[in-house]
Amino acid sequence: MAEIKIIREETLSDKKYPLKYYTFQRTNSKGELLEKKNEIYFRPDAVTVLLVDKVNRKFLLTKQFRMATYLNANPSGKLVEACAGIIDEGESPEQTAHREVEEETGYQIQNLSKVASVYTSAGGITEFQHLYTAEYDSKGQHAEGGGLEEEGEDIELVELDFDDAREQLRKAEFIDAKTIMLLQHYFLNAG
Repeated sequence: MAEIKIIREETLSDKKYPLKYYTFQRTNSKGELLEKKNEIYFRPDAVTVLLVDKVNRKFLLTKQFRMATYLNANPSGKLVEACAGIIDEGESPEQTAHREVEEETGYQIQNLSKVASVYTSAGGITEFQHLYTAEYDSKGQHAEGGGLEEEGEDIELVELDFDDAREQLRKAEFIDAKTIMLLQHYFLNAG
């Protein structure tokens, strides 16, 4: 294992989550000592849940404005994605999955199943993403959803049948990595 020595740590921002700049040394695979610099954004861990209605062959996704995508070539800033959210302190990933799905979509879920846990941007973000699938009843009763007003959420629901989702996936129309991974997993293993 490479040896790591942190030379300097500087806090660039601490407004919501810490953004720090590190100067460090590490030994590479050839045994050479390298000095490197990295900006690291300390985001909390999160969950993403792909909602599936197997009986009616539908997925339930969300659509909301994401500033980072707007600033990087997404003209509307709107992103279609699986339901996702940050794990609150003291919550398990599974508890967060149930809470976020209800807040964002209004639906109760069944058969929550872990797919994987991944780093989605390990070069500069600490967030560890827990990926799940869960069942929902597209014909069943549900609350309004739409996200939390106090958090400024304005979430639209997007329901796609399996064939439409598969075609959009094939045509590279989804641009959210978590959603792509979960849809690919679903179609490889169950669909």
